[in-house]
Amino acid sequence: MTDRPVRTADDSDFQESLAESGIRSDGARALARYIQAEIASGRFPPGHRLPTERELSERFGASRGAVRRVLGHFKSLGLITQVVGSGTFVAEGGAPLGPATKATGMAESSGMAGQVSPAQLMDARLLIEPQMVSLIVRFATADDFERMQECLVRSEAAGSIEEFEHWDGALHQAFAEATHNNFFLRILELTNVVREEGEWGRLKRISLTPERRERYEMQHRAIVAALRDRDEDTARGLLEEHLLEVQRNLFGRR
Repeated sequence: MTDRPVRTADDSDFQESLAESGIRSDGARALARYIQAEIASGRFPPGHRLPTERELSERFGASRGAVRRVLGHFKSLGLITQVVGSGTFVAEGGAPLGPATKATGMAESSGMAGQVSPAQLMDARLLIEPQMVSLIVRFATADDFERMQECLVRSEAAGSIEEFEHWDGALHQAFAEATHNNFFLRILELTNVVREEGEWGRLKRISLTPERRERYEMQHRAIVAALRDRDEDTARGLLEEHLLEVQRNLFGRR
């Protein structure tokens, strides 16, 4: 008999929570349903190693950033663990994947994001993101820098503001991932949820000129180069300068 995905009475709530958490593409939704079903059914028992991010990306037609976001949500629920250099595993003794767990955990970020304005987001980013630099310099791996490079290349090749914005957000998420610190990961997940709200997109569309985009791309490359060189002071200064310029361009602040 063929195993079938477990579907619960609150499946529609689960799908809604995915959208509210910024997991909107068909591929990312399919991946989330797959992981949910495999863990709930026991086909992925505790200790089971999940396929690699690359394999999941190719199988479900989702970007690497989308795959990481889905995995990050399940990790926040205590259902999976991630070990640098080893992979992603179903957690031992994790909380059951029931209605309360799914609805609460998946909606946490979106609920908070709805109360955060773009201006508040930029103020917070200026305080928080430069503090990631010291951890990136200490703990970033070759894979982390490969991911940053991928984001740089894809953002520069983007054919629309929306695509550029996606890879811009993915780069800053890659910075958080390179800290190997779960607190910063959750903060940047919330940042990306806010960035996907309509008001942020509207501000970015009216403020992102070709000249500003080219400057952002140059700043991104300089930041990554300084991080790769483990030059903490230079990287922090470049990141602060970049965020201040984005803030001025969005809101006209001096």
